[in-house]
Amino acid sequence: MVKLVAFAGSTRDKSFNQSIIEVAVEGAKEAGAEVNLISLADYPMPIFNQDDETNNGIPEKAQQFKELLIAADGFLIASPEYNSSYPALLKNAIDWASRQSGDEKVLAAYKGKVAGIMAASEGALGGMRVLVTLRMLLENIGTLVLPNQKAIARVHTLLDENGKVTDEKTIKQLKLLGKQTAELAAKVNA
Repeated sequence: MVKLVAFAGSTRDKSFNQSIIEVAVEGAKEAGAEVNLISLADYPMPIFNQDDETNNGIPEKAQQFKELLIAADGFLIASPEYNSSYPALLKNAIDWASRQSGDEKVLAAYKGKVAGIMAASEGALGGMRVLVTLRMLLENIGTLVLPNQKAIARVHTLLDENGKVTDEKTIKQLKLLGKQTAELAAKVNA
C-alpha cells in the first residue's frame, strides 16, 4: 500500500491550506493510499542552525518529522504564499528533514519520493507563485513533483463557516491531485 504524508505549511487556525489539503487527502485515500495527515504545529523545531545541529544533534521533533517522511512514498503539501514564496515554517521543516543522521542515505526523506503540491489564498492567483519556488526546492532535493498542481484562488469564497471546501469543482480538482499523487507514488515505488 502506498504511504503518503500530508501537511500544510501553515498552522493558523482555520488555515485555508489546511482546508484544501484535507480534500486532497480524501482523493488519495479513495485511490487506496494510506495517508498520515499531520500538522507542523505538532512538530515544533528551532530555526535551523548548523552550529546547533553540530552541538546538540537534530532536535527530537525534527527527527520525528523526518522519520515520517522517510517512511512515506510521497507527500501532499499545501503552502501559503508569503511574498511570492513559501513560509519560514515550511522551509525550516523541509531543511531539518534534509539533514543526514546516523547511517541514513543523503536526503533519505526526499530522494525518490513523489509530491503533489497545492496552494490557496484569498487573492486572484491563489498562491500560484509559491508553487514555482516549492517545486524548485523539492525537485532540487530529489523529489519528483507532479506536473499537475493546484492554486485555489479566492478560497475564502469556496468554504463554509467551518472552513470546509464546499465548491464541487474545487473538490474534484483537489481529490484528483491526491489520487494522481497516490498513483504516481505507487508506480515509482513498484
